Amino acid sequence: MILTTRLRRFSTMATASAFLAIASVAQAQEVSETHLKAAQAAISAIHATDSFDMILPQAAGALKEQLIQQSPDLDALITQTVDEKTLALASRRADLEKEAALVYARSFTEPQLKAIAAFYNSEAGKKLLSDGPIVSREIVKAADIWQNGIARDLAEQVGETLRAQAPNSPAANAASGATPAVPATPN
Repeated sequence: MILTTRLRRFSTMATASAFLAIASVAQAQEVSETHLKAAQAAISAIHATDSFDMILPQAAGALKEQLIQQSPDLDALITQTVDEKTLALASRRADLEKEAALVYARSFTEPQLKAIAAFYNSEAGKKLLSDGPIVSREIVKAADIWQNGIARDLAEQVGETLRAQAPNSPAANAASGATPAVPATPN
């Protein structure tokens, strides 16, 4: 009886797992051409994959350096061969764009992707992309200053209260001139 129950549960779980696997494959295949184009437009607008542009050139440079160190007499051959093979692989960059578009298409609806592309192609969106990192750094600086001030004021206020209520305690003496160590703000 116990074995039968376990087999029945296992069978049910296996069937459900198979159904979910088939359903997710079917869902992945359901991305329409217009949905995919909207995802590609959004990716282009937000420069989502730009940070990956240097992967192939960096890999080529590192490979050249490694091989030339091992065989300096083959410098010209190594450079020519690596450059040729790098150019041949450059077309595979489109594969990353397609995968990124599929990820975006699965995460956002077509109207959402169109709205994202429209915003980031607007002057405000372009300004956000160009100045956003600077603004973020300035906010982190401001938060650090604020955090240190809050920690200092907290220590002073606690010290005043402890000195008034427990004047000879080690905590009162410690809090009176202490500025607590504050963990760094997240980046």
